[in-house]
Amino acid sequence: MAGWNADTAAGPLGASVTLVDGSNFSISGLAGDMYSDRPHGVFYSDTRIISRWRLTVNDVTLEPLAARSMEPYRAIFIGRPGRVAGHADSPLIIERNREIGAGIVETITVWNHSREPSVCGIDLAMDADFADLFEVKDARIIRIWEQTRRLEGDSLFIEGVWRGTHKGVLIHAPDAIVSHEGLGYRTVVPPHGHWSTTVTVSPLLEGAKTPVPFQRQTTGSSPAEIRRQEWLRKIPTPQIDNVSFSRTLMRSHEDIGALQIEDPDRLDRTVVAAGAPWFMALFGRDAILSSYMALPLDPTLALDTLRNLADRQGTVVDPLTEEQPGRILHEVRLGVGTGLALGGKSAYYGSIDATPLFVSLLGEVSRWGLAADEVAALLPNADRALDWIRDYGDRDGDGFVEYQRLNDQGLMNQGWKDSWDGINFADGRLADPPIALCEVQGYVYGAFMARAWMAYDAGDLALAAELKERAARLKKQFNEQFWLPERGYYAIALDRDKKPVDACASNMGHCMLSGIVDADKAPLVAARLMSPEMFSGWGIRTLATDMGAYNPASYHNGSVWPHDNALIATGLMRYGFVEEAQRVALALLDAADFTDHRLPELFCGFDRSEFPEPVPYPTSCSPQAWAATTPVQLLRMLLRYDPHVSLNGMWMDPVLPASLGRVRISNCPIGDGRITIDVTGNQATIEGLPPGMTFHRGTRPPLADLVELADLLNPTI
Repeated sequence: MAGWNADTAAGPLGASVTLVDGSNFSISGLAGDMYSDRPHGVFYSDTRIISRWRLTVNDVTLEPLAARSMEPYRAIFIGRPGRVAGHADSPLIIERNREIGAGIVETITVWNHSREPSVCGIDLAMDADFADLFEVKDARIIRIWEQTRRLEGDSLFIEGVWRGTHKGVLIHAPDAIVSHEGLGYRTVVPPHGHWSTTVTVSPLLEGAKTPVPFQRQTTGSSPAEIRRQEWLRKIPTPQIDNVSFSRTLMRSHEDIGALQIEDPDRLDRTVVAAGAPWFMALFGRDAILSSYMALPLDPTLALDTLRNLADRQGTVVDPLTEEQPGRILHEVRLGVGTGLALGGKSAYYGSIDATPLFVSLLGEVSRWGLAADEVAALLPNADRALDWIRDYGDRDGDGFVEYQRLNDQGLMNQGWKDSWDGINFADGRLADPPIALCEVQGYVYGAFMARAWMAYDAGDLALAAELKERAARLKKQFNEQFWLPERGYYAIALDRDKKPVDACASNMGHCMLSGIVDADKAPLVAARLMSPEMFSGWGIRTLATDMGAYNPASYHNGSVWPHDNALIATGLMRYGFVEEAQRVALALLDAADFTDHRLPELFCGFDRSEFPEPVPYPTSCSPQAWAATTPVQLLRMLLRYDPHVSLNGMWMDPVLPASLGRVRISNCPIGDGRITIDVTGNQATIEGLPPGMTFHRGTRPPLADLVELADLLNPTI
């Protein structure tokens, strides 16, 4: 997914609960406890402000009974004191209601189910190591903070200093017995009664005397809940006959809202963070693809993403961070621990695909009717991105964009399959860089066509003609050099010797999405993608089972990624493979039934005929942006829903599977208006189209066809 493989040296998260509110998140075990030697904690600004958080009742650790996420930012843990040898079950039930924000607020309630009063000692032990996010993930705490603790009434301050940098946290517990180790209560819980208290954890900013407030409004709603309600009011409201799909889609909407983070330099802009727990930051590729798939919910999210990335577009050549003029960044990190990040600075640029995807997303945004001046303001950034493709992306001038890391600290592989072993031959051998990925050539083709259409739309016919010609040359060359006629599929890449890397991988499905695939080759690609070696029954695998590097429990060599499948399904639909696209979509929706209607980042590639439930991947992020936006993209794909405001048209040609029943979606954004879509099977009605817009019952012509049409209408192109 994003800059680091999700595997953590601290071990799999295992049975855990992750809460997220923007860039703030927490991870705990099922009883609600957190331990320093595990990938647990409360994180604020990429720093672990709580590393240990252990509740005991009468000196006994809690045994988990249930843990439930109520919203992405709030969970309830139910437990009881573990049984002591020779004693019956405890009559005490402990409820912990936790909410994440700038810190956490936790309400602890002890219920006594006995007919007798219960004398209780409730103790909460805590610690703060101020470890960087990467230190926790990689289990390599290399900075030891000089720590001090002080007591002030019913509050405990834990503060740390490292090389002149100050961090701190405040734990506030009314009526508690506060000590340097933690806090405690001594109480008697009445028969069939309960006792309750609330503890607040707040970070201290650098040099500040007062903590960052965890505010609750007079209505009783926290800022996280207010943001959640504002987000849900803003986006479309679906009504779907199929209850399971409805729940999956609503969970998706919730998670997309929870994963949004603000630009610290522009608080009026938000972007989607890559995923919890380890990737709560801006990642170029992830944010672009996620906001693309979320366009039917909120096109302004994509516009904000483009603006944020444009502000940080490369301007200089820096071999350490791999920054280059015009390049779109791979990731941005905050905090003093950014020396642990890729490139050793807060921003790292080692992505081969974020730059062409930036241009393609701008082209897509321009068709959703956002303010023309806002789109036009980003055209210089798009043109600098195209310059990067020519001057830096195509390293050897052969017409293809390839990558090779510029230093031994950067990513070895710089496409979306960025594991060290993610690009390999059919026999399992690793490909040597520079590497030209098949899907990246498709993204570049899509970037050329997107910019060509925007040029035509603005009356710049000369630029439109130039880019159309560049796209045509690339498509011809791609189909000549990447196609493996004896295999019936495209090579995943070309290696340093321009030899096709002949593994059968899911990447070629993205090529169908972009339209770079020749029409005569598309049926063979579709057949291979849906073959038993590729399609597991839960989705299309990243690598075919008959390849040398196949491993169903690997990160990129045999696993199933929901976002990968959503993009492939969209490509299949583009080329007219309706049944195949439906099959992929329904497989993913079936999988969501086994994960509480939240698709994970990925799951293992075991076959559905062998395992009646999708097998979890141990360190999969959840919630994760690509996965959260997948159900939205699948619905758009099945509706074949495409607005093009500059053409005054809205196209729809639905192919909803019968099992999904009727779908009605209100408050859908289009241009300056909001529409309601009502679909059953192949029949659709639209209400509330803005004046001058026409509803076309059919599929929107691809950009390549629109540019060809422009050719006919304007022979000077």
